[in-house]
Amino acid sequence: QVQLVESGGGLVQPGGSLRLSCVVSGSSLEIYDMGWHRQAPGKQRELVAAITNRGGTNYADSVKGRFTISRDNAKNTVYLQMNSLQPEDTAVYYCNARLIGSWPPTNYWGQGTQVTVSS
Repeated sequence: QVQLVESGGGLVQPGGSLRLSCVVSGSSLEIYDMGWHRQAPGKQRELVAAITNRGGTNYADSVKGRFTISRDNAKNTVYLQMNSLQPEDTAVYYCNARLIGSWPPTNYWGQGTQVTVSS
């Protein structure tokens, strides 16, 4: 059974940084494209950043230049480095794994980690 466990969220002041981690168990990370999504109160869940199994990345316009997604297949872990955090980045952040080549897409989700940006 594939499980995703996020960590690294918390309370940070505007302009600060956090690093989120997502550990995947029950399968090899290499067969998944990975993503970080977030959901703020009253808003729809949105894609923040994604990384393919070959390391290709894409970002939401709102986080370009501030956030960096990376993966360590040997550690079965995906990271999201978040710099220059702003109050509008406050949300629950979810890790997502999409099985490569699956159709319909097979997705797995973590339980989420809260990020709060406030002074």
